[in-house]
Amino acid sequence: MKAPNSFESLEEFIHGSLILIDKPLGWTSFDALNKIKGFVKHKLVIPPNEHGHPQRFKIGHAGTLDPLATGLLVICTGRMTKIIDNLQAGEKEYIGTIAFGQTTPSYDLETKPEGNYPTTHLTLESIRNAAKQLTGDLMQRPPGFSAKQIDGQRAYKAARRGEQIEIPAVSIRVDEFEILSFEKGVAQFRIACSKGTYIRSLAHDLGKIAGSGAHLSSLRRSKSLPFDISDAWTVETLLERLQLMSI
Repeated sequence: MKAPNSFESLEEFIHGSLILIDKPLGWTSFDALNKIKGFVKHKLVIPPNEHGHPQRFKIGHAGTLDPLATGLLVICTGRMTKIIDNLQAGEKEYIGTIAFGQTTPSYDLETKPEGNYPTTHLTLESIRNAAKQLTGDLMQRPPGFSAKQIDGQRAYKAARRGEQIEIPAVSIRVDEFEILSFEKGVAQFRIACSKGTYIRSLAHDLGKIAGSGAHLSSLRRSKSLPFDISDAWTVETLLERLQLMSI
């Protein structure tokens, strides 16, 4: 497998490449894919395959990021889409912040903070001790505001209608839950975990264990092993490179 972002021609990019993107805040993972797909469709001329036949541009990603999360999005094109399932299995690393004192229905800032929970008893040591209880093999219940399929519909659609639905717990693993700092009610963290882990659920559960309430206030994926955010391009950089190759 070639290194990410190492395609040397437009044809190689279309035929099968591995791309690392730094997803911006506010975009869904599919927004990033659609931006690239739309650019290829409307701005570039896709070269024919080795038999002279027109090529259909295939693209997919290995691991979804919520709109309020930034960071590493692994994208595959062409024949490389066949290995997406293998790439998704890699351990993930996240950094971000958790705000104490209020919860939200979505466990992050997609919905408005509510409640007034005690925080004066919280210390860096107490939050670190609480985080230790959220490491190892765990059964985690995904948030109601998630893309989980329940009875044929996305859970978040029912949640936005105010419906209460029961989402089964799933098996995950958290190898590291490191609290880096705690100041003015906000904890900075680093988490290394298995695929399928909802970081906002960990934030919500951390608040409970610490005797307060909490929600995820920022999130960035820094690794999806074996890949690192330091090797990622912005979407704009990718499109500029493709444009130059098409000239």
